[in-house]
Amino acid sequence: MSEATDDVMTDSALLFGRVLDGQGGARQIEWEEAMAWQPAAPGEVLWLHICRNRPGVQQWLQNQLGVPEPTAELLTSDQTRPRAFREGETLVGTLRGINFNPGAQPEDMISMQLWCDGRRLITLRRHPLQTPREVMAQLDRGVGPPDAGATITLLAELMIARMSQSIVDMNYVLDELEDDDPEEHAEAMLSRISTIRRNCLGLKRHMAPQHEALEQISREAPYWFEEHDRREIAESIARLRRYLDDIDISKESALVLQDELRARSLASSEHATYMLTIVAGIFLPLGFLTGLLGINVGGMPGMDDPDAFWAVVALCLFLFIALIVVFRRLRWL
Repeated sequence: MSEATDDVMTDSALLFGRVLDGQGGARQIEWEEAMAWQPAAPGEVLWLHICRNRPGVQQWLQNQLGVPEPTAELLTSDQTRPRAFREGETLVGTLRGINFNPGAQPEDMISMQLWCDGRRLITLRRHPLQTPREVMAQLDRGVGPPDAGATITLLAELMIARMSQSIVDMNYVLDELEDDDPEEHAEAMLSRISTIRRNCLGLKRHMAPQHEALEQISREAPYWFEEHDRREIAESIARLRRYLDDIDISKESALVLQDELRARSLASSEHATYMLTIVAGIFLPLGFLTGLLGINVGGMPGMDDPDAFWAVVALCLFLFIALIVVFRRLRWL
């Protein structure tokens, strides 16, 4: 496949392009101009945001940017575990953010791959992601990041900041469940708690590697990733660590609440079984007595006595009271 064919195919993959002016602003750039782009002024940076699952993206990365084939495969693959590494003077990474698309669950994370050599920043995603467009909006207002390093740190910071709302939402649901009546909504409460625990596990599974990826960026980023960018990344790492701790606390709170609900349900079931046992213990002798007197054989006493029925009733009542007294002395009641 020729380079020209790759360019035509990749044109549809471009979601947006901006040229950062180094002062917090940017101008829009189209695909044809981006292909031949060269910095017109000191501090300019080309940023292209691309849909990575469109045909020809991997070939364009290799032919146009000179990205090695294994790295190009990583940037366009579905193996999206967060990671980052330095390749010469370029930075390659995969980050994950919360999925806020309709119908998605918080643990359904969206990945974003990035490649940057200091002058050109390429970000790639498969599913819609709000964070890049939020950064683009800041650039269009003239209050965005001035360079490639600051753009990367802002993208990471916004991805991590969006976790906060999911954690707050989970804690709010847990607070509601703690105030709810477990006698009336036990099954629904257990279902919601299980969902929260799955969300916590999903967030922890994806965000713990992201913590390592950000630390890798902070340690091994090339020279164009300036000292203030490393400080910003360090702040994002600290915030992510706090969020991971909050996730652990939410998970433990959900586990405690789940155990409490199950213990209450078990206690209620045991109490019902206990009461049924007591009732059976009381009525079993009475049932035996009435069954014995009800057998249809000759010679049963009282068959010709009209007062025999009331005598049996009185005997049953006496036996009932005696059993109640015995059970109370045994502290079964």
